Amino acid sequence: MNQPRVILITGASSGIGKATALKLQAQGNIVYGAARRIEKMTDLAAAGVHVLKIDVTDEATLVAAVKTIQVEQGRLDVLINNAGYGSYGALEDVPLSEGEYQFKVNVFGVMRLTQLVLPIMRAQHRGRIINTSSIGGKIYQPLSAWYMGTKHAIEGMSDSLRMEVAPFGIDVILIEPGGIKTEWAGIAEKKLLEVSGDTAYGQQAVKVGAMLSLFDQFASNPGVIAKLMARAVNDVKPKTRYHAGMASGLSLTARKWLTDRQFDRAMNQSVNGAAKLAKIIGRSDRRVGSRHYRHRTKGTPEQD
Repeated sequence: MNQPRVILITGASSGIGKATALKLQAQGNIVYGAARRIEKMTDLAAAGVHVLKIDVTDEATLVAAVKTIQVEQGRLDVLINNAGYGSYGALEDVPLSEGEYQFKVNVFGVMRLTQLVLPIMRAQHRGRIINTSSIGGKIYQPLSAWYMGTKHAIEGMSDSLRMEVAPFGIDVILIEPGGIKTEWAGIAEKKLLEVSGDTAYGQQAVKVGAMLSLFDQFASNPGVIAKLMARAVNDVKPKTRYHAGMASGLSLTARKWLTDRQFDRAMNQSVNGAAKLAKIIGRSDRRVGSRHYRHRTKGTPEQD
């Protein structure tokens, strides 16, 4: 395609979404960056990105965004479903309402927006739908059942969708980030300790929280995933999956070759090792309200 692509990306106010929107705009595409917090996208607007207010749990905002693009551009070439957030906590402790909301944002919002753009792409007989999954869609950790469940769902649904829409010239591609330096880990750690820090799962929660907090020190830059997103948009024959980011290759390889019990042991060793490392670098206090949380903000940042 010689003309610039028309691209819609959700979760564009921070992290991976913002980095991707800026990269694709710099490549000469017509990019629509969507999120709840439009005040956090002034830099995108300054770079030429079209800013839209979307809440992926609000049907009216999804319909309005797609209609706006149709009216202004007459087509939509790429949808990047990037909005989402992480909510950790023991399955026993997490309120059902929070589990439902996790699926509403990370799964149902993704699939509803996909439903809205598919008629446009079918009429064009071309299009790409790029879904941000996670290595969490292939592996698992303790105290993350709801979040991992959403990402496993995205993996399975995207695979089925890929086969359904291939006859119409539409590609479906999964992006599987590993550890990325965004707001995600801080929010996940905060929710984990709020929900399970003082329950029967408290000791596990402190250890898993320590592992999440180490993302601040060792995670990869969001630009790493922005490059993958650009490849997924531009590759003539795109892969069905792309992965990158801290520990992504190691984790996926381990899951492929280890038995479930072996992987359980390896993951427990990783969690215990992270807790010990956190103490060494002076980050052992993980309680809510501690100094560690004073700079954190509430909300669902990747959706915002």
